[in-house]
Amino acid sequence: MSARTLPSIAVVISVLALTQASAQTPGGPGIARTREGRPDFTGIWQVMNTAAWDIQDHQAQKGVPAGIGVVDGGEIPYQPLALTKKRQNFEQRATADPESKCYLPGVPRLMYMPFPFQIFQRADMVTMLFEYVHATRFVYTNGTPHPGGHIDWWMGDSRGRWEGDTLVVDVVDFNEETWFDRAGNFHSDELHLVERFTPIDADHLTYEVTVEDPKVFTRPWRMSMILYRHREPNIQLLEYECYAFDNEFRATPPK
Repeated sequence: MSARTLPSIAVVISVLALTQASAQTPGGPGIARTREGRPDFTGIWQVMNTAAWDIQDHQAQKGVPAGIGVVDGGEIPYQPLALTKKRQNFEQRATADPESKCYLPGVPRLMYMPFPFQIFQRADMVTMLFEYVHATRFVYTNGTPHPGGHIDWWMGDSRGRWEGDTLVVDVVDFNEETWFDRAGNFHSDELHLVERFTPIDADHLTYEVTVEDPKVFTRPWRMSMILYRHREPNIQLLEYECYAFDNEFRATPPK
């Protein structure tokens, strides 16, 4: 090795050191962190997929863009009777989809609706505010357990913990009034979810959710996708209101 290469090596080492330091600095090019050293998910996020229409591979239809599925392995392990119900849901989706009635979409569907949502993060709680119908999620990270007994909630009860840089959220206590998508994929009130939010870099999170429901599925299964942080100037949540059954309250126009 010649003496000429030594300054170049020193420069490379210096650059690497600066890069590593900046990656650990909140607000730098790496992953921002809270005072507690956790990844800071504060910001406005959104998916860029078509899972809200169908979580499996699907062709374009009227009002539905084509999309690549988010289900690992492609297939959902329905029990035979549940698969029949899913097919019935699909045939009647125009009126049977709970979204058409303006019900809360539930979890995980709300996470991949085609609307942005905002995360606020504290040491003991992660709050998610959604543009879609002003929905709200509270993820308690203070070590408290789920409430006793079964409670029928639209959004379930969310309890989070940190595994390294991954926020793991255990969600139970659902009702059976929500679907996973417009294609009729559904669950019962025994739905149990485990969500995992893992930072890839400053502006991307991997969102994975394991689905378990012994009334509907033969085994647990998983979905995964990317959440993208909005970086537009002056980005903010706007308003989306949902009005169900509005035609029922309109006077019939004269013929």
